[in-house]
Amino acid sequence: MDQDAFVMPIDGVLDLHTFRPQEVTDLVHEYITACRARSIFSVRIIHGKGTGTLRRTVHAALSRSHLVASFRLAGEDAGGWGATLVELVKD
Repeated sequence: MDQDAFVMPIDGVLDLHTFRPQEVTDLVHEYITACRARSIFSVRIIHGKGTGTLRRTVHAALSRSHLVASFRLAGEDAGGWGATLVELVKD
């Protein structure tokens, strides 16, 4: 087992604050795949507000995924424009 491996809980909330920007595209795909395997179809991705670069990267990855039915910025009660709410395809 890789000593640097990080075990992330699959609970429908992905907080990207601890990840490097170059990891985000693959991470988003792997996370939503893992959520669907656990019958989690509503996901919240926290990318932060910042300059918007990470949000754009997340949205680009989501728009290319056949696993995503829809996504939108969260309401103020769920992180506002610092988070994205994703609905996954249920098959």
